[in-house]
Amino acid sequence: MAQVKAYSLFTEFDINLFKSGKHYRLYEKFGSHLATVDGIDGVYFAVWAPTAKQVSVVGDFNYWMEGEHQLNVRWDSSGIWEGFIPLIGKGATYKYKIQSNNNDIKTEKADPYARRFEHNPNTASIVWDDNYKWKDSSWMKTRKKHNAIDAPYSVYEVHLGSWKKNVEENRFMSYYELADDLVNYVKDMNFTHVELMPIMEHPYDPSWGYQITGYFAPTSRFGYPEEFKYLVDKLHQNDIGIILDWVPSHFPEDAHGLGFFDGSCLYEHPDKRKGYHQDWKSLIFNYERNEVRSFLISNAIFWMDQYHADGLRVDAVASMLFLDYSREEGEWEPNIYGGRENLAVISFLKELNEEVYASFPDVQTIAEESTAFPMVSKPTFVGGLGFGMKWMMGWMHDTLEYFGKDPVYRKFHQNDITFSLAYVFTENFMLPLSHDEVVYGKNSILGRMPGDEWQRFANLRLLYGYMFTHPGTKLLFMGSEFGQYNEWNFQESLDWNLLEFEPHKNAQNYYKELNKFYKTTPALYEKQFSGEGFEWISYDDHENCVISYIRKGYKPENNVVVVCNLTPTLIDNYRIGIPVKGKLKEVFNSDSKEFGGSGVSNKNLITIKKTPWNGKDYSAEVILAPLAVMVFEFN
Repeated sequence: MAQVKAYSLFTEFDINLFKSGKHYRLYEKFGSHLATVDGIDGVYFAVWAPTAKQVSVVGDFNYWMEGEHQLNVRWDSSGIWEGFIPLIGKGATYKYKIQSNNNDIKTEKADPYARRFEHNPNTASIVWDDNYKWKDSSWMKTRKKHNAIDAPYSVYEVHLGSWKKNVEENRFMSYYELADDLVNYVKDMNFTHVELMPIMEHPYDPSWGYQITGYFAPTSRFGYPEEFKYLVDKLHQNDIGIILDWVPSHFPEDAHGLGFFDGSCLYEHPDKRKGYHQDWKSLIFNYERNEVRSFLISNAIFWMDQYHADGLRVDAVASMLFLDYSREEGEWEPNIYGGRENLAVISFLKELNEEVYASFPDVQTIAEESTAFPMVSKPTFVGGLGFGMKWMMGWMHDTLEYFGKDPVYRKFHQNDITFSLAYVFTENFMLPLSHDEVVYGKNSILGRMPGDEWQRFANLRLLYGYMFTHPGTKLLFMGSEFGQYNEWNFQESLDWNLLEFEPHKNAQNYYKELNKFYKTTPALYEKQFSGEGFEWISYDDHENCVISYIRKGYKPENNVVVVCNLTPTLIDNYRIGIPVKGKLKEVFNSDSKEFGGSGVSNKNLITIKKTPWNGKDYSAEVILAPLAVMVFEFN
């Protein structure tokens, strides 16, 4: 067997950047790379293992024998082991066998930078390279306008394993199959973006992808890396952006993963108060270590660079930011100022966002952050964390709690539905009705709605209509658009058979038209993050459970009036204050018969009269359909 040859992809500058935590393209150097040395084809390997005294590459090419192919340690104290193995190539399976200086501990690890992994339950890395030819140049040149903060942004959150399955063969759909079915569906439903729950390689299906072992590899469950690129490509060719769930907050303890990598706490923090997540029984990255920061930022850049991702939704940011997150007194140590904030994480997140936006100014980073931590979506130069958007968890909790109440009691809880407008412009908020809201006994979105079947679907339409006319971008978990009855089950396909029934088909059609209306109504998105884009008409009509407001775009003539009737009572001649004279025309009504509603509407133009109301100089009388959101434009 040919032996390991001395060879390196690292320059002295690379090493200096790596040590200082400023190398953001480590995937170009670490891992396995096809190479030709002295005219011989083979593979270059590089791995970071500073506590090791010996590192061997074991694989199918040497019968997994330790010591057959020992890597060479660099002389520059970087802790990098590397070398070129001749006469092996693409498709070779391998791991690193590491003998530690720490009590001679031996570990056998998958490659942290591997581009492909074996299908679970197997865990080896695979030497991989592809020459995929992208066909999305038109999207990439123009995506800035699709991802802008003043553009419509309606996201379909998808778990690939359970969106739809191949029932006949009882298997997952492949990336190729999804590139037809999923792309066509998302386009037909008028969504602007898809967000995929983590598609990075993970060993355990019930983790839904949030316990990652292969940060640089799309999971082999659905096919090859280039097949995932094909799926992204198809989305882009159909003017649909793709956001990837990204998990820099924690990683699992699986023997082949990052934990205790070289016989030491390499990627995880050595202090369990900072390095172990009690809720998820997982390990927490050591954000104080430069090389770990480089690893994570390089990973974020990788998915933008190599897979053309249009954004990252960063998972569990709150758990990262606070040293006392889910910990009792005595289980955490304050920072140097005596506070609970993790200062290393704050600087890491700022650095991450600065690098992402410097390299890819036409993408978005979105924080799943559930606390009142200030300025999450504000630029770093004013002291913010630098994210493009933040999930509005408070809106989600208050809104679902309100809509879960019988309408007869809603007048006592008006503040639940209006409170979000008191702080909605403090961040660039995304309104999420995500997977977390339809599992673990919380019920489906439709299942939360009160009343008989007609009222449940009317409430569902009303909820979505309120969501789309509320400031902020939108996100909906798969299945919720057609009124999935059951909670989400990651092991099963969505209940597509429900579309045989008219209420579900109507609900699906409603969401499709709601997306279309949102995308074609500039007042609903142009100033979605600015107080200039919203004006209350009335938020205190508790008795009728009615709220009304104006949404504004760049052009005053595009402004729209929104009225939400939050009870099943039809209200004739309901007066709303209007700031200008003219006429109103109803342009959207969730109670339309085509959506399964009762068909109550304002068929004629409505004259705005010089009758002061709601603190406005003018007013108009409208008919309010039951459990409905109605939108009017100025005519």
